[in-house]
Amino acid sequence: MKQFFAVLLLAAFIIGCNNATEKKEGLNMGGAYSMLSQNVKSDSTDTTYTNYKQLKLYLGDFMMYGGVNPSDSVSGFGVGTITENMDTITENVLFNASDTSKSENPGTFKLVIEKTAKGYKQIIPDMGAADGQKYTLTEEYETVGTAATSPLDGLWKQVKGYSIKGTDTTNNNVIQYKMYSAGYFMFGHSYADSTNKLHTGIGYGTFSMDANTKLKESVTTSTYSSIRGMSFDIEVELTDSDAFKQTITNADGTKDVEFYERVKK
Repeated sequence: MKQFFAVLLLAAFIIGCNNATEKKEGLNMGGAYSMLSQNVKSDSTDTTYTNYKQLKLYLGDFMMYGGVNPSDSVSGFGVGTITENMDTITENVLFNASDTSKSENPGTFKLVIEKTAKGYKQIIPDMGAADGQKYTLTEEYETVGTAATSPLDGLWKQVKGYSIKGTDTTNNNVIQYKMYSAGYFMFGHSYADSTNKLHTGIGYGTFSMDANTKLKESVTTSTYSSIRGMSFDIEVELTDSDAFKQTITNADGTKDVEFYERVKK
């Protein structure tokens, strides 16, 4: 049964985030939210989990979620567009990945949203079936964002990336998205190793910008233990309002260069 719930929660993670949140008129969901709890309920079970680390970002017509299980670093994320109708947000997911799988096929999901004193609650009445029972997923989030804004606010997709070590340049073949909103940033990527096995990685935390050319990202949560709790000074070049280049110079002198384009609805 324990193994069943582990699988169920992984599915809940993907579906719950994909089913993301729905807004009603005037809800004003824009911002950053940290998940407090996840409840899975069926005819015979009612279990609440509080160990998942998950952040969700909303801004305008876009959303991104990303999370990691601290016990095994299994990670997942998704990006998409949103529309509102009363107390429901329809999320049109453009891409999602979790652990060793990914999906580039758009999917549409509906969530019922309830505003709370701390943030909001999202309810997915029919998240799937197993063992002959149907399950309902409820997630609660608290607001963690600020009123800060920046030229990078929005959803971005990496279109090119490479690493520089001495005179050698290595291309980074990944599918990677980043989002900035309410003083928080998040990245999520999917890549294949030398055996063609897929991997998923995420990271999120706070950020600030100086003169539109210097970016500081402070990572609070990530798949990768080597960057948790670390801050990175990043050189940014805004080629226009819909494209930017970022360069990270590492302690060993190597550089990571990435190019992004803004995702548009």
